[in-house]
Formats: sequence, C-alpha cells, structure tokens
Amino acid sequence: MIFRHGRRKPLSDENSRNPASSKGTMAGSAEQDFEGWRRTQVTIIDTGVRGMIAVGLVPKLYDLDQQPGWLQHSVGFHADDGKLNAHSLLLYRLYNGNTVGQQFGPKCCRGDKIGCGISPDSDDGQVTVFFTKNGKEVGSVEIAASLDTLYPAVGMHSLGEEVLLDLNAEWGTDEDDGQMIVDSHEDDWSCLHDVRLTGTLLKYVGKGKSIVDVGLAQARRPLNTRFHYYELEITDAGEKCYIALGLARRDYPKNRHPGWSRGSIAYHADDGKLFHGSGVGDPFGPRCFEGDVMGCGIMFPRDFTDDETDDWGFEVFTKPSEVQNDLYAGQEEEESEGEDLEGKKVVVFFTRNGKLVGRREVALPVGGLYPTIGMMSSGEKVRVDLHPLSG
Repeated sequence: MIFRHGRRKPLSDENSRNPASSKGTMAGSAEQDFEGWRRTQVTIIDTGVRGMIAVGLVPKLYDLDQQPGWLQHSVGFHADDGKLNAHSLLLYRLYNGNTVGQQFGPKCCRGDKIGCGISPDSDDGQVTVFFTKNGKEVGSVEIAASLDTLYPAVGMHSLGEEVLLDLNAEWGTDEDDGQMIVDSHEDDWSCLHDVRLTGTLLKYVGKGKSIVDVGLAQARRPLNTRFHYYELEITDAGEKCYIALGLARRDYPKNRHPGWSRGSIAYHADDGKLFHGSGVGDPFGPRCFEGDVMGCGIMFPRDFTDDETDDWGFEVFTKPSEVQNDLYAGQEEEESEGEDLEGKKVVVFFTRNGKLVGRREVALPVGGLYPTIGMMSSGEKVRVDLHPLSG
C-alpha cells in the first residue's frame, strides 16, 4: 500500500483503517495487531519537504494527530531528526512515549526501507521491539505492553512525503543475507542527503528538477597528510552529468553543490569548471563522462604536521544523551557566497584519469576540508575510493 502525506486514503488498497490524516499517523486495523505476524516495513518513496517520517507501534485508540512514539504506550523510529548540533553525526532518534528522542541509528534517505518488528522471545507484558534499515537491525527497545495491544503505525508530517507500506514484510531471505555480508561503508560518511550508498557506490535519488535538488555526500574525516587524496569513477552520467568532486568545510549545506558556497572548492564534470566559494565557475579542465575517474587532493605545506589535525577531534564527535524534537524548527539557514574562512594556506589539486588537471590555493578552515561529492540529475552514480593511495 502506498501512502502520501495529506491523503485520507492509501493510493492503492482502500481497505485500511485510520489512513494518514493531514497532520500525522496511519495505524493498522483491528485485525492487524502484532500478535501472530510481528513485522512491518516501509519504503521511503519521497521524503517531501522535511522527511518527517516515523515507523513504530501504538495502542488501538492512538491520537492520529501525534507521531508514533510521542504519546504513552507507543514507540517510534523517526527519520527527520538527523542533525544534533554543528559538530555531530547524522542520527535517527528513537521516541518511546515522549517528544524527547534518544540517539538510535543511521540516517536514511529516499529508497531506504525502515522496518519494525517484535522479537520472538518477547513475553506478554514485556515486549522487545526492534528496528531495521534495509534489512539490517539497528537497535531494539523493551516496552511494557501486551502483544495484542500493539498496532503498526506510520507517521508523516510534511508536504510531499510518500511511503510504500508492507504489513507482511519478510526478512532474512538468502538474498538479504548475502547483501548484509557486504560492508556498507556507512561509517565513512557523515552526510548522505538524497544519495543512496551501496558499498562504495553512491547513487543520486533526489528529484533532479532544480538547483536546490542537490544530492550531497560528505566524508566523516577530513583529508590530512596521511590520507590526502581521494577519487571517484563516474559509473553512470545520468541525464546531465551534474557531478561535482571537491572539498568542503564540515557541515556544508546539503542543498548547495560543492564549490558554490564559502568554505568549498569543486571540479564540476558537466562543464569542466572549477567552483571556489561561488556560483560562478572558472574554466579549469576538460569535461568528464561515464567511465572517467576524477580525483581531488591537498598539497600540505612542508611545515604542516598531523598534530595540527589531531587537535580537530574529527574521529568521534560529542553526542548529547537527549535531543529535543525540532518539528517546528526553521529551515536551514541560507548560505552565502564569499571568500574562504581564514586559515592556513594549502594547495588543492584535481586529476582526471590519473593526470593533473590543475590546482588552486585555498585557506584551510578550522576542522579541515572534507571530501564532498554532489550530484543533481536523475540516474547519476559514482564509485568512490576514499583511500586510493593506501595500497
């Protein structure tokens, strides 16, 4: 069944009870409590304006204007609460009968599957609820409830959100097991916005209709003297090959192509131009196409030491134990163009198929420069190697 925010009926299958209201939640019917089958899953078709999608369990007469997990006797896994603060990782929050969420698991994007199930060893009166992302368990929580009082629920709370609901999800197939063996490489990235990660492959899953429909991937660690270079291979140029490879400051705005805003520099494949903190690019090198390998690195000055980067503390970021629900927070602040932030000068260079294209001197911002990749048209795919020189 497909549900879209703002509709009172599913787009297919008209036989569901309590379809999504214009504000909040769709809950399963009286015949769809968790006793007997115990698992459900949604596929995110469209994140809409803010991606305020939640999956969880609620009691039968739950207030459908409230997201799963906000009220007592309910639990919900929320997709919208990625950013904790300016120096945090992107995380989901788990809500367990409270509007204050707890850190829980990795961020999801359009195309990802979020699952909710009850552990087979749960006792009546004490239920273990677990959640999955793309078939892989991300965590569990125990709640005091009876199996016959819990109903699967999906919440949506911003325009354009759309999910595909499967109330009889099957997990643990041979195909799924094979996929789970593959290293997801999720720990390599701090931001994956409108980009789907499969191993080392990044696929654009955004709308691709305007300049704000940017798919952005930013690595978790900045380049340093030990790992000073990375590459991508264009495996599919998509409709327009709006692919950009570059470096940016930490927490670069997710709706801006690399190179367009201050604290960033990028080589754009579609026109061969170099963008350095401005929406206007300079002629730089050849255009790049499917099969081409683009590279980006930093030439650090001779007196630069790894001790300087050690002070940045990029390995692990402090994460608060609780985070407030920011449902009504304002949109992300618009970033202005401008010169780089003050810092030590380094030389950023770019390559195409192993040959030097050019270089540019930039100021190194506090915290360093992070590998950052942008895509902006349907069908684009790149394969990334963050450490091509490590052997």
